[in-house]
Amino acid sequence: MALPDLDSAVGHSFGLDVDGNVFNTVIEISGLKLEQDVIEHKHNTPDGKYVVKKLPGRPKPGECTVTVGLTAHKGLHDWHKKSAEGKMGAARKGVAVLIYDYEGAVIKTIKLVNGWVKSWEIGGSLKAGDTSVLTEKVTIAYEGIDVE
Repeated sequence: MALPDLDSAVGHSFGLDVDGNVFNTVIEISGLKLEQDVIEHKHNTPDGKYVVKKLPGRPKPGECTVTVGLTAHKGLHDWHKKSAEGKMGAARKGVAVLIYDYEGAVIKTIKLVNGWVKSWEIGGSLKAGDTSVLTEKVTIAYEGIDVE
């Protein structure tokens, strides 16, 4: 069901789908961005005025950061390992950020084209007596975004 006209999606209702594998412990996704170069075309008009026109250029590939709660699941680490070993055919995956409404229905899908993990890290501190939640953080490089 679509959101009523005056309701907006909230930032805590989202998920991550990597080639059909949905990650349920996603804490944060940041850096989703679609950008392109700007071309400046400088010229003089017939009456001698200097004009700068800005034109759309090539799309820029992007990167986003995904943080999930640390579990025994090794999916993100194994995904990074494929790119680290140069197995890019297996490393490039279809990635989708799913935005949900209040009833749990997907209202927007942000597809990252040819996503692969460029970096992987453990977040939080490993310290005796600490009770904070440990996380896995990956940076996903992608070639484009499709929004549905």
